[in-house]
Amino acid sequence: MQAIRVHRFGGPEVLQVEDLPLPEPGPGEALLKVEAAGVNFIDVYHREGLYPGQLPLTLGREAAGTVERVGAGVTTCRAGDRVVSETVRGGYAQYALAPAERLVPVPEQVSSRRAAAVLLQGMTAHYLAYATYRLATGDTCLVHAAAGGLGLLLCQMASRIGARVIGTVSTEEKAELARQAGAHEVILYTRSDFLEDVRRLTGGAGVQVVYDSVGRTTFLKGLDCLARRGMMVLCGQSSGPVEPFDPQLLNAKGSLFLTRPTLAHYTATREELLARAGDVLRWVADGSLEVRIGGDFPLARAAEAHRELEARRTTGKVLLIP
Repeated sequence: MQAIRVHRFGGPEVLQVEDLPLPEPGPGEALLKVEAAGVNFIDVYHREGLYPGQLPLTLGREAAGTVERVGAGVTTCRAGDRVVSETVRGGYAQYALAPAERLVPVPEQVSSRRAAAVLLQGMTAHYLAYATYRLATGDTCLVHAAAGGLGLLLCQMASRIGARVIGTVSTEEKAELARQAGAHEVILYTRSDFLEDVRRLTGGAGVQVVYDSVGRTTFLKGLDCLARRGMMVLCGQSSGPVEPFDPQLLNAKGSLFLTRPTLAHYTATREELLARAGDVLRWVADGSLEVRIGGDFPLARAAEAHRELEARRTTGKVLLIP
């Protein structure tokens, strides 16, 4: 089979196509024939070595396809099942192994492309809006990168709940996508100061929660966007990690809350995984949650996909198609 391998940490150029033997599922594992793999910023962090990993490695945690065969003791799926997972081991490949208990059934109405495009970011948006900070009617939230894969889904869910959504984007094209996804106001941060705009839009009151997937370049100013006892939800770092700061700052700016959540802690059991994923896939199936695929690339063009993602030239989800 073909797979994208990393032999040294670095830029997109380290992503190389290799021929590898087909892996065999061990106890509790399933072998997945990959039909679509999601490209996510966490893959960039692994490629750069920001997150620890043993070389050589195959990137990709999110993929959808068909179960080829299963290992000993597997009872949650069988050969021929259509599934999707965010814990695939090396999804940038034609075949990949995954823990069988982490495979989620894909509804008949949802294609593998759409399943791979929505699972990780859809469940992330779900826990952000329904658990980390439980949005309610009357709340106002600030969503950075509102036209990205996560941002578009989060705007839809927040609007569905009844919250007022302020999004930040870089271009008019992205602004229109954010509005279509439910953002009530959209700030072009390339043209104006998003802090000043948030203060103007909220009459100086600030927002109840900031969902920040950007990190270094937006974090400190984002704290100033919050209302008293507001919550900063740091859910990514596309511009780099936030620099260390004195926690006393949270007190000085209004007894603020700060959290750095991760999906694994919101899908820790199979029951929670199926409940959260089930909501997301059901909404996709009935058309109430739109999934935008901003681009799909053949497996051999994985480096190009990473370049597009890192340069923020994409909207919605980026996929690799083996």
